[in-house]
Amino acid sequence: MSHALLWLPLLVAFVVLTALGWLERRRQRLFLEWADGAELSKLDGGGAARLINGQLEWSSFEAGQLRPQGSFTVSKLELVELLALGSGDAPLTEESHGPCRLRLIGDGVQRDIPFTDADRARRWIEELMQRSRCDL
Repeated sequence: MSHALLWLPLLVAFVVLTALGWLERRRQRLFLEWADGAELSKLDGGGAARLINGQLEWSSFEAGQLRPQGSFTVSKLELVELLALGSGDAPLTEESHGPCRLRLIGDGVQRDIPFTDADRARRWIEELMQRSRCDL
């Protein structure tokens, strides 16, 4: 009996890990369907984003589906800033890594897109600025 009780936590851990893996696979499948045909896309802990036909859209994964959080027309993009995720309007330094957000500014509108990796966000800044120049 005591040996069975020793294996019970392992069984529970296996069931929990299997359920988490199934949820992640479902999230990835939803993202692949949502981002199909996108010129630029990302999926991370901060959410999903895609660029289709000059329109940048981002969503969060909630309750088994992607919920739209906002959109921005790339041709109206004037400035992109890389900011710290939770400290107001503090800009992120070049040496910084980890969670951050992109602030898109243009046509009198500001929108923030969360990222879990600052290096990936920097690559997005370059891509978005190139696309905004191409669309003008």
